[in-house]
Amino acid sequence: MTDISKLEKWRSALSKCIRCGYCYDQCPIYKETGWEVDSPRGKLILLYGMLSGEIEPSDYIANKLFECFHCNRCQKACASGVPIQDVYNEARAFLIESGFDVVGTTSLTDHDVCAKCLNCVRMCEHEARTFKDGKVVTDVLKCQSCGSCFDICPECGVTIGRGFGTNPNELLDKVDAFLHDSNNPEAKAIVFSCGYSSYPGLKHAQFDDFVISKEFEILVTACSGRLKSHTVLETLERGAWGVLICCCPEDECEHGGSPRVKERMKNLTKILERIEIDPKRVQVVEVPQGNEAKFVESTDKFMEEVRALGPLAPETETAGSKK
Repeated sequence: MTDISKLEKWRSALSKCIRCGYCYDQCPIYKETGWEVDSPRGKLILLYGMLSGEIEPSDYIANKLFECFHCNRCQKACASGVPIQDVYNEARAFLIESGFDVVGTTSLTDHDVCAKCLNCVRMCEHEARTFKDGKVVTDVLKCQSCGSCFDICPECGVTIGRGFGTNPNELLDKVDAFLHDSNNPEAKAIVFSCGYSSYPGLKHAQFDDFVISKEFEILVTACSGRLKSHTVLETLERGAWGVLICCCPEDECEHGGSPRVKERMKNLTKILERIEIDPKRVQVVEVPQGNEAKFVESTDKFMEEVRALGPLAPETETAGSKK
């Protein structure tokens, strides 16, 4: 076991946390689970407990520290100026050196289906993926959990073990729950929101009635670059009148996801047009970090267009439909 005294230099930083909870509204993982231990504050308390000797390092704690989408919104919101990400990074390195088995929200490769095309290695903005000993491996300390490697894999061999509502199957479950809710006949559209740009501002803004809408549901994807074309098609197939995707402005995107999702949806709308589905049903808009006003403006415009288009005709088949 590595000596935990390596983390002693962070004791004063951890003591600065006043437990105010400002980080709660910023954390997509806490918003999904509602558990204290999933919040940035909860994780800092776990680390302080280890330093004080009240709790022992464990696989459970290690995985909690690696369950993070690295959006850095918690640190920006911290009223006490705790360098949360710096503390996390060194604690993660300590836990890896100590031999704990971690998965967290890091991306994994299914070696049984991997085609060794190395697309995921080349596209990773964080150099977290390498080809070693005949296999694609992930450096868990470099991986930012953005999931941008999802759609690039031709064999669907990239996964994130715990997606906290952002994995494709989890998103589609939420799509079904919203569109097929018998208590909400007004349901019309899905908004896939980048967790690094729109999400924090939206969660604050939703306290205002003008943002809450029964017509559309906001689903967080982490980086928009991880949103699969298949997920968007399935959303239309399951009854959505339209799909809006909110991504970071390209010059603010830290994961390279914005240009990828734009190109991906551009190609998808060409397919929709060929099968006589109006391409305005799938749109991409840039929303700067925490800019709820831009979000409201974009969703208002989108919903106005979707209402004018009306629902997809029942006999209409989307690409990939098996009717």
